[in-house]
Amino acid sequence: MLLTVQQQNIINSTGNIKINAVAGSGKTTTIIEYARSRPKNSKILYLAFNRSVKIEAERKFRELGLYNVKVETAHSLAYKNIVFKHEYKVRAGAYRTHEIVEILGLNGFGSEKLMEYIIATHINRLITYFCNSDKTKVHDLHYPEIICDPKAKGFVDKNYAFIREQARQFLAKMDAGDIDVIHDFYLKKYQLSKPKLNYDFILFDEGQDASPAMLDVFLRQTATKVIVGDTHQQIYGWRHAINSLEKADYKIFNLSNSFRFSQDIANLAMEILKWKDQIHSFDPVEITGTGNSGKYTSKAVLARTNLGLLLKAIEYVTDRPKIKTIYFEGNINSYTYADEGASLYDILNLYNGKRKFIKDKLILQMNSLNELEEYIEKTEDVQLGMMVTIVKEYGNEIPDIIRDIKAKHIDGDDKKMADIIFSTVHRSKGMEYDAIQLANDFINKEKIEKLVSQSRNEAIYSKINEEINLLYVAVTRTRNSIHIPDVLLPDDFPASKHIFIEKLESQSENRKKQSQYGVKDADLDYLSDVLVGKTSYSLKKIREKHKEAYMPWNMEDDDELTIMFCEGKRVTEMAEYFGRTKGAIRARIKKLELKEKYIF
Repeated sequence: MLLTVQQQNIINSTGNIKINAVAGSGKTTTIIEYARSRPKNSKILYLAFNRSVKIEAERKFRELGLYNVKVETAHSLAYKNIVFKHEYKVRAGAYRTHEIVEILGLNGFGSEKLMEYIIATHINRLITYFCNSDKTKVHDLHYPEIICDPKAKGFVDKNYAFIREQARQFLAKMDAGDIDVIHDFYLKKYQLSKPKLNYDFILFDEGQDASPAMLDVFLRQTATKVIVGDTHQQIYGWRHAINSLEKADYKIFNLSNSFRFSQDIANLAMEILKWKDQIHSFDPVEITGTGNSGKYTSKAVLARTNLGLLLKAIEYVTDRPKIKTIYFEGNINSYTYADEGASLYDILNLYNGKRKFIKDKLILQMNSLNELEEYIEKTEDVQLGMMVTIVKEYGNEIPDIIRDIKAKHIDGDDKKMADIIFSTVHRSKGMEYDAIQLANDFINKEKIEKLVSQSRNEAIYSKINEEINLLYVAVTRTRNSIHIPDVLLPDDFPASKHIFIEKLESQSENRKKQSQYGVKDADLDYLSDVLVGKTSYSLKKIREKHKEAYMPWNMEDDDELTIMFCEGKRVTEMAEYFGRTKGAIRARIKKLELKEKYIF
């Protein structure tokens, strides 16, 4: 195998090192060659980021006959040492808000509406914060400092003593085995036990997204340690991950040559990273792009959020009849559910006042959509906020839209058969596609400037940094070409044979039109909504202001709509032409049965 000089320097190194590897730079190959060059009797531990990476790494090491390499994840190590020993029962996911209310007996707590549920939400997040930290006690943390939204922070400041004490009680119940433990808990208990790992070398992959708890375990070991990752691919700060490459005082090596994409894609990635200059001193990374696949087999749409991705999927399913098959990375059903378990259908039933059909216990506590939005403001529950936005835009069209999407979805994992793949950036981490299209829900330079001018808060700066990383990760998923909205581009960045620029309206015009159509400006204002205050839109007010968009259809309108449909015009174009919402256009297309009549 022909290795670069940078790879050879890493393989020939001694002592503890850290490797900053840009996207597509062959870090897995480098780590495998590093392990193969160590003495045959060496005991080597490879710490993988998740189970899927673990399985793939085991396969590669086994094929090369490297049986002296043991592959684990942080959680698999902790599970073997903690869960078996204490005979804990582990639940599949995190505790839901209503379960915490019931377990801690918070029912009826406080005079404020839904106060026990708001309290329980923050108890849950404090537990997650503590379990991922390297601290020994809950009191060693100050949870309010990581909350950005002013209303949520004000609520927590007022009730923090109680939230902290209840979090301690909940942790104690897990520790005693009175209730099932969560995955974060047994990893935390493993870290607090100060384990000693009997290996000569420990290779820590995806170090930029390590939890402080796991990093503490790693740094305590006497083995020769290698941390590998990409400083600019840190995208799990919301899970309290930290960049271990910055924390470890080891000799640094770089892998700056990307075999995945061409130099113009590399230039785009570097220019996006330069936006970090606005929030902190930035050391530019020089990426050399040597990729040249020339293939267009796999095509993907990537979005920052589930909302952005779902909106893109709706656009493809309703606007592009030639797309016959699609595939969602991960479980397709997860895109219609928030982490808490509430579904789009629960929120739609709340919107319609059909409470008897609501299945989620948290949503069942809400008397109206306004109450749900008030809860969202006091908990910073971004996912629920996104789902409310979808319900406000699409309303009772949602069941038919989701049904259409699922009808075109490829079953199983044979995504090669799909015409187009849909994925959020988090789900696409570590993957690559021949061609990608980006949704317009990422941060951009204008939004960064606005946020920086409004706040000097370090917590906000940290989130801006991560948002820039998300765009960088998205851009670097391509092997060949990228279609990118012009508002996401650095100033005066040119198109090329690999970079196709989608011209959008000015941001002010786009914002105006989004408001007209009854939608929160999720594409452009997502981050500022989260960090510097939220804005709610009332469909009733919008409809009063734009009555013409809801006027009855006449025969002349129907004829024009039919002609535009047959010409292949997109729903967005038709909505603009008729001065109606996209939902109204889709409803009329369905009413006239245009798909049945004119799509063969």
